[in-house]
Amino acid sequence: MIPLKTKYLNNYTGMTLWPFLLIRHKSKLGDQVFMNHENIHAVQQKELLIIVFHIWYAADYFIKLIKHRNHNLAYRNIVFEREAYEMETDPEYLKSRKLFSFLKFYSKKYRYE
Repeated sequence: MIPLKTKYLNNYTGMTLWPFLLIRHKSKLGDQVFMNHENIHAVQQKELLIIVFHIWYAADYFIKLIKHRNHNLAYRNIVFEREAYEMETDPEYLKSRKLFSFLKFYSKKYRYE
């Protein structure tokens, strides 16, 4: 990924828009958990050919927002975020991750309700 520092992320530390990683602080590039989280998103985006990922991500967010009526709950329960948050502390995860692994996170009980 190509890191780009930006001041426009407001409430977020970083955001992957493959092949770019938008970050608020360059110091996050040395944070292994943060980088693993964003690398998981990069893999998700590539396997869904980028545009499908973003459409699915937005649709999942709005469905969760209607259900929860809370931005934070909706965001944390997006299937792509659930995979990234749950697996971000495993530095070996991407080496063994199977194609479309995010799908198994639909069947897991919500952790953030």
